[in-house]
Parts: sequence; C-alpha cells; structure tokens
Amino acid sequence: MATTSIAASQTDRSSSATAMSSTLRITFYQATLVLGMLLAWELLVRSGVAPVYLYGQPSGILEKGLALIREGDLFVHMGATAFEAILGFAIGTTLGSAAGLTLWLSDTVARVLRPIIVAINGVPKIALAPLVIVWFGVDMGAKVAIAASLTFIVALISVYQGTQEVDQDLVKLMRSLGARRLTIWRKVIVPGSTPWILATMRLNIGFAMIGAVVGEYISAKKGLGYFIYNAGALYDLNAVFVGIFCLMVLALVLDIVLLKVEARFKW
Repeated sequence: MATTSIAASQTDRSSSATAMSSTLRITFYQATLVLGMLLAWELLVRSGVAPVYLYGQPSGILEKGLALIREGDLFVHMGATAFEAILGFAIGTTLGSAAGLTLWLSDTVARVLRPIIVAINGVPKIALAPLVIVWFGVDMGAKVAIAASLTFIVALISVYQGTQEVDQDLVKLMRSLGARRLTIWRKVIVPGSTPWILATMRLNIGFAMIGAVVGEYISAKKGLGYFIYNAGALYDLNAVFVGIFCLMVLALVLDIVLLKVEARFKW
C-alpha cells in the first residue's frame, strides 16, 4: 500500500513538472514571437521601408507609454475603460444568461420572441448611440449601457442555444419520472448549460470592451477610446498604439481571470 502511494505521488509530481515545463515552453514561444514582430517592425521603420508617420515605431511607442505612465494619465484612461467594460459585461451577461435560460421554460414564448431577438441582434449597436446618450447622458452610464446591450444579446442567444443542446435523454428520463418542467429546468437545464454560460462569458469580454470604447468614441472625457480618438486626431500614431496595446492588456487580464473562474467550475 505504501509503495503504491509513493508511486502515485511520484506520478503526480512528474505530471505537474511536465505541465509546468510545457507552460513555460509555450510562454517562451509566445514571448519570442511578440519580440520578433516588434523587432522586425522597428527595423523596417529604421530602414525607411515603413514610414514612421504611417506605422509608428516600437521604440517611440515605448517612450510615449513610459511618459504617460509617469504622468499618470494612462492609468486613469485604463481604469475608466476597465470599469465601464466590467460593469457592462456583468450586467449584460447576467441578464442575458438569465433570459436565455428562462426562455427554455416556454417554447411558445421563445418562438414568438425569436424574430425580434434576431432583428435586434442585427442592428449595429453604434446606431443606438443617439438614443443611449439621450437616455443615459454622456457620462459613464452611456458606455455601460452600450457594453451591456452588446453582451446581453450575445448571452441570450448563446445560452438559449445551450439549453437546446442539453442531453435530451436526461430530460426524457426526468419527464418519465413525473418531474415538472420547472424541476427539469432547475435540475438538468441550468447545470447542463453551465459550459455555454462560461464560454459566453469569455466571448463577451471582447464585446464589453467594444461597447465601452465605442461609447468613449462618441462622447467621453476619459477612457482608452477617448484617448485613442484624440491621439488619432492629432496624428500621434505612437500614442494610438499605446492605447491599442493597453486594450490588449486589459482583454488578456480579463480573459485570464475568466479562465480561472472556468477552471474552478470544472473542478
């Protein structure tokens, strides 16, 4: 028994070491790829092949970013966009997922609402911007509302589709045992749709960022969308790329957080 336990422990340590080695190797490849692209970009600009006034320059972007960090402005813009995106994501994804799950309870209601949902989803959300500004003003509320509207409709459609993909044999078994529709929904549909909800959350991070940035483009006093718009108007491409890279960092951080949440649910 002791020998078996020792062997199992050694196997676990070996598997953990292998996984860590694989992660480090992938991280090294990723870093090498990014650094290689930046180096090639820098060399093309320095050689005159790519005009700096059209493409910016990595060294100039780094210098601009450090200056903005020293001034403190960059963190203000990042904080504003992150708050708007996260709040819009939380509101839209929560309400949309709940609506998608609830639609399973009535096929008639789902069929009635389907063309309306498709029509609303087909409208570019930027077209709603004038209404959003009238309803929520030009402050943070408008950005949150746009982010929430984007994530709501995506969550609704995706999660409702997830309820249709739940194992029908389980549903039939519950019905044969005399379970009511609400009981089936609570015991089978909601747990079975969890992977779809988690997948939707990761997908909605991007939509929430889009909503927040679009709102900042329209009317804002701070935020990365506001920062990028103003930098573009001044043809300061290095500043534009600083803003774009900050959006990438925010998206990556939020995605990592959601991966941790997903891993806990899988566990």
